[in-house]
Amino acid sequence: MIRLDILSDPICPWCYIGKARLEQALAQRPDHPLEIQWHPFQLNDTMPKGGMDRRAYLEAKFGGQKGAIQVYSEIADHAAKAGLDIDFGAIQVTPNTLDAHRVIHWAGFEGKQHQMVTRLFQAYFKEGRDIGDSTTLAGLAADVGMDKDVVARMLKTDTDVQAIKDRDAQSREMGVRSVPTFIVAGQHVVPGAQPVQLWLDVIDEITGAGKTIQ
Repeated sequence: MIRLDILSDPICPWCYIGKARLEQALAQRPDHPLEIQWHPFQLNDTMPKGGMDRRAYLEAKFGGQKGAIQVYSEIADHAAKAGLDIDFGAIQVTPNTLDAHRVIHWAGFEGKQHQMVTRLFQAYFKEGRDIGDSTTLAGLAADVGMDKDVVARMLKTDTDVQAIKDRDAQSREMGVRSVPTFIVAGQHVVPGAQPVQLWLDVIDEITGAGKTIQ
């Protein structure tokens, strides 16, 4: 198998779009050799624990309402073309995603990491859920087959908080400044929400060369 590491944040629309495009390519190459691992990267690592009003956040980030509308109009167009049904109007809070990354990390121990990432994207972008809220996160974890009570108890502790922060910091030290960022076989960095054809080409090149890693 070939490892595909994905640095992502579950509130990043381009990460959601990039994931959809990758999955479309994988569906066209069902015998692909890629083994996906998700890694934490907080777009807003200084976000308050309780998050903040989404409208205020976007207007501050993009220089006012007009700038936010312009940027998200383009994002909505790309999302629709990727087959994603996003309800931006339903999102009221831009959350701190540290706890969401902790849950993704724990899901990995149960072989449910990809399912957990998918459920978080759906909850945030389609349902407008606050994925920084611990009760919400425990419920979403249960949706993919994790133990809701165990996750709820762990979220009340500092378990893996520093580990997630350290991994995020390490990515920044490596030069990562935005997500999604994909790393193929630990060597080749592919930044951004790449088109389906690029992933088809990558898969075809890998399988054609017969490369494998341990």
